[in-house]
Amino acid sequence: MQIQLSDKFTYGKLLRFTVPSIIMMVFTSIYGVVDGFFVSNFVGEEAFTAVNFIMPYLMILGGIGFMFGTGGCALIAKTLGEGNSKKANSLFSLLVYLPFVLGAIIAILGIFLVGPVASLLGAEGLLLENSILYGRVFLIGLPFYMLQIEFQSFFVTAEKPKLGLLITVISGVTNMVLDALFVGLLPWGLVGAACATVVSQIVGGVIPVIYFARKNTSLLRLGKAEFDKTALFHTCTNGSSELMTNISMSLVGMLYNFQLLKYEGESGVAAYGVLMYVNFIFISMFIGYAVGSAPIISYNYGARRRDELKSVLKKSLVIISIMSILMFILGEALATPMAMLFVGYNPSLLELTKRGFFICAFSFLFSGIAIFGSSFFTALNNGPVSAIISFLRMGAFQIIAVLILPLWLGTDGIWLSVVASEVLAVLVTIGFMLGKRKKYGY
Repeated sequence: MQIQLSDKFTYGKLLRFTVPSIIMMVFTSIYGVVDGFFVSNFVGEEAFTAVNFIMPYLMILGGIGFMFGTGGCALIAKTLGEGNSKKANSLFSLLVYLPFVLGAIIAILGIFLVGPVASLLGAEGLLLENSILYGRVFLIGLPFYMLQIEFQSFFVTAEKPKLGLLITVISGVTNMVLDALFVGLLPWGLVGAACATVVSQIVGGVIPVIYFARKNTSLLRLGKAEFDKTALFHTCTNGSSELMTNISMSLVGMLYNFQLLKYEGESGVAAYGVLMYVNFIFISMFIGYAVGSAPIISYNYGARRRDELKSVLKKSLVIISIMSILMFILGEALATPMAMLFVGYNPSLLELTKRGFFICAFSFLFSGIAIFGSSFFTALNNGPVSAIISFLRMGAFQIIAVLILPLWLGTDGIWLSVVASEVLAVLVTIGFMLGKRKKYGY
């Protein structure tokens, strides 16, 4: 039986509804890891360093997809909860068409700016050339990447999380197969890795458009869209936390690269790249749960079912806490094998990467609560609070930590910055949850 947003959620039903989103996000992160594996092992450390060096810039440009996806998801689910399906479908259509056009414009500008940005961040010689090469090819698929990000949220709102998972798997397998072909078998190098990513993004963006444009059994369908300035403003402000997270994470990534170049040279950037690949696999489980549970929260908020809202929040905090402990244990256990997988060919780089893993794994004990907390307030259509949590977690706290801690602890201080920022973010999240409980009745 299909689970509906209007259902009363037990632990079992909540997990069944969110697991497809969790798997979807984990799978998305894994095929990103496959990119890194092929580049590192078949093209070389220099190319792998370039991919990780320019990636924060590329993620900033794609951040608008997160904003429209999460902000729009919350508004559409709330509108469905209020019983206005016609308006919900009009909003859905607008929030698919507009980001695609914006994505094309941003991609063109990004292609021209990738060189100056890489140079400004400190890239020189081969690192600069490789960063420009990979970035320009990657940006060709940016409009489709933004659609792919949006639909990861919209499929859940449409009560079709399993279909969203299936399309993500298809897109991911496409990327993996083409990586093996273009990089492992054919001598296409960085261009091959970027082309594999672009094709997978096109697959992940176009298939959902075809599904929603036709008559379907979901709650949503693409059709005529009315330009609603108020709804668009509300979507952007409410989704600003996810945009802020993406931008902050990318800017902080640039700062981490700058600091690691200073303390460890290009090997430090390569080690950080491995950590970010694997870190995202673990973090994606928390993100997947947040994405999967957000429409439930928005629907019940719109329907004014405060008892159910309170129940979902309580159950979610229990689930996130258990996941956090399991992620920490798994992170410590997999530190050595994951480092070996990427940089086993370089003993000194291997040791640097392993130590980073062992330290950063402690962040998994805290990150889940902050990620869910930010998503929770987005789902309640409280963009400002969500944005504050995201900005502090992925921006201010990390910037302060990564500038100060290395002065005392060297490279270990850089790794500890991740842990310190998550601890502070949890304290802020708890403060907001306690402070807003009367307003929302949870």
